[in-house]
Amino acid sequence: MFYHIFYPLSTDYSFLNVFKYITFRSAYSGITALGLSLLLGKAMIGFLQKYQIREKIREDGPESHSVKTGTPTMGGLLILSTFILSTLLWADLGNRYIWLIVLAGLGFGALGYFDDVKKLKGSEGLTVQQKLFVQLVLSTAIGVYLIYFDPQRVDYATKLYVPFFKGFQPELGDFYLLFIIFIIVGTSNAVNLTDGLDGLAIGP
Repeated sequence: MFYHIFYPLSTDYSFLNVFKYITFRSAYSGITALGLSLLLGKAMIGFLQKYQIREKIREDGPESHSVKTGTPTMGGLLILSTFILSTLLWADLGNRYIWLIVLAGLGFGALGYFDDVKKLKGSEGLTVQQKLFVQLVLSTAIGVYLIYFDPQRVDYATKLYVPFFKGFQPELGDFYLLFIIFIIVGTSNAVNLTDGLDGLAIGP
């Protein structure tokens, strides 16, 4: 939003030219997300505690996790909402890839939301098969769009670029779809698997 408001004014006010740069907008998008998290986090935790939306620790989990019993759950709502808000504020909304990222975030966020809702109702949540199926469907949809339906697709879109190896650029062709699915599903589950272990989700 800010990009569309301020960048057109840069012809009259040169200092607004900074809104052209992705690095500037990315940095302030991160700062905005952090600020919103600090601003809304305490209120959200209080809301979750008030309505008894609390963590239920699995009996077969690590013994050290027992101290987390009663911890408010659904914190992903805060992460997702601040991500969406900061993106809408600072991104170039005319860029179709921004909307693809937003929709992907909403899709995977919805999966996590329904998993948490089922857990709150006393079940173990969605099964591994159910979660993996939805992840595969979402990842496949993203990959198919990027490879076959993206109007801005370029000829080298299915090449794999390896850092520090400029001359090594294998053409994956249709296998690039499998690569996209592997990366998205793998990253999603890497965070999911480490999320319950203190601090490990910071890396992914």
